[in-house]
Amino acid sequence: MRVTIIYDNEVHAPGLRSGWGFSCLIEKEGTPTILFDTGANGSILFHNMDELTIDPPSIDIVAISHAHWDHTGGLSRLLTRNREVKVYIPESCPEPKDAKKVIVVNQPLEICSGVFSTGELRGIEQSLAVKGEKGLAVIAGCSHPGVDNILKAASQFGTPYALVGGLHGFSQFDVIKALSLICPCHCTQYKSEIRSLYPEKYVGGGAGRIIDIS
Repeated sequence: MRVTIIYDNEVHAPGLRSGWGFSCLIEKEGTPTILFDTGANGSILFHNMDELTIDPPSIDIVAISHAHWDHTGGLSRLLTRNREVKVYIPESCPEPKDAKKVIVVNQPLEICSGVFSTGELRGIEQSLAVKGEKGLAVIAGCSHPGVDNILKAASQFGTPYALVGGLHGFSQFDVIKALSLICPCHCTQYKSEIRSLYPEKYVGGGAGRIIDIS
């Protein structure tokens, strides 16, 4: 399984651009290619996709974590290049008008083989849980429902192994103690504290970061 951070507040790889927001590509052998969130700005999203040689028509599924502008801003531009993509949105998210195939998510569901939505948590946000050999990779947009609630919801599909994405003001650091890989991105306020507490598990984010998860 490979997670490529396309859009983030910081840049990891030369030539890419930063912007407030989040987007990542999830690739797993034998499953559709999934774009999780689309950042705030379509121009930055497409520039970074070009630099990373990600072709918009190659994306099979878009999963939107929640309706905030910094996670949906690039969606309309993406849809101009890929009208056939399936778009999974939480129930509280307005339906994108240019999408042909929209699936509204309320309850937990299996999006495709080994890839699950937690369902819409706290009426605002969904996260993804992707099965790997060592456990689940949990992908979060902003973690508005709380990291503890997201990991608990993901646990119905297996044992969380990795956590990637925005964690906002998360400070209950014991909640992530059992994880083996932590990559805080985007809106995470306490990155340095997480890195200090869990240096062996910490992976820095930034646009262009590629994380291979067993």
